[in-house]
Amino acid sequence: MAPIEIAVPSFVGSPSAMGWVLLALGSVLPGQYIWFMNTGLLLERQEGGVARFERWSYSIDMSAEHSPQRIIHSVAPIRICDNGGWTDTWFAEYGTIFNIGVYPCAEVEIQIFEIGDVDDRIVIHAENYGERFAVAPVGGDWTHHPLLEAAVEYMEVPDDDAFELTIYCDAPAGCSTGTSAAVTVAVIGALDMLSPGRMTPYEVALTAQKIETEMLGQQCGIQDQLCSAFGGINYIEMFQYPHASVSQIQVSNSIWWELERRLVLIFLGKAHSSSAVHEKVIAELEGAGPDNPKLDALRRTAPASRDAVYAGDFVGLGQAMIDNTEAQARLHPDLVGTDAQMVIDLARAHGALGWKVNGAGGDGGSLTLLTGDLSWQKRELVRAIEAASPGFQSLPIYLSRHGLRLWEAA
Repeated sequence: MAPIEIAVPSFVGSPSAMGWVLLALGSVLPGQYIWFMNTGLLLERQEGGVARFERWSYSIDMSAEHSPQRIIHSVAPIRICDNGGWTDTWFAEYGTIFNIGVYPCAEVEIQIFEIGDVDDRIVIHAENYGERFAVAPVGGDWTHHPLLEAAVEYMEVPDDDAFELTIYCDAPAGCSTGTSAAVTVAVIGALDMLSPGRMTPYEVALTAQKIETEMLGQQCGIQDQLCSAFGGINYIEMFQYPHASVSQIQVSNSIWWELERRLVLIFLGKAHSSSAVHEKVIAELEGAGPDNPKLDALRRTAPASRDAVYAGDFVGLGQAMIDNTEAQARLHPDLVGTDAQMVIDLARAHGALGWKVNGAGGDGGSLTLLTGDLSWQKRELVRAIEAASPGFQSLPIYLSRHGLRLWEAA
């Protein structure tokens, strides 16, 4: 018998949540299952209304009995419209990248407790996944969320601190908007506040990228972390991987607001999954060297984007986005997937000025669209896209004037 799915509004183990368990049991037949989606708890109602626990997947809430001594907050924006992407990599050696930091942000909160008040010294609460688990400060297995666990180990937090680290982001996982980079930047910034001294935004970005590449062995450029750390509209010159300079593009309010009004972020309904394609592209680019014409075509779109934004030339910016997407497709046709092409065709038919497959490209992920002069046409385009496929979704965004922000609750 298929389980009934419900969501528990608070931690199982608390009186209110157990009330939901009893309420749910009263609504099912003996032998039927209830799956509590955000806790990993599976129950079966037996004869007499007794519940049998099939699975239990999280730790006790550290804050249930003790108030935190301190609360640290950290937020970092995600990234869209990364013209020049692929040239911020080790095999490109040098590159130029244009990108835009936007909200929604990755949000991190650290609650700090007395060591003697809690059972586990360090707990990570991955709120989007409904998971809470204890981690070792060093030498852990990194079995739950390796990026988060590796960041905690790298930062070498003081031995006298016990804390719960909560991470949340409204952007869907695998959206190709640098969400993992934003999370890592926010985590590193927050953990940095546990010890004396402060890292610069550039140092935070470099550290976040180092954790992904050196500790986890992943393929990773530098631009996502820099965008999250600095925010705003950026022109990045990577003079020798992984080192770069970041120039923030300062424009008038009218250009800023108009750019914000015109931009649309379309999620294709599933996380990007193109590792095999990416491996083929990387192998080809590595063999061809950093001066490969395919990389040069991508590099050229970044200064074109920068100059267009400074001039308030949205037609020029849109063309740079199109040029970049076409250059991505020349790396490998599958980097602009079938769903992405469907959205591009709709955008073109509705008079959009530009489109950019976010991130490296491939199946799933998202696109940035640059729409025309009239807002009603933008809304009409969004309606047409969302009607074209059940998975297509316009995600609300606005430009982030700030990068990484850190503060402690009063």
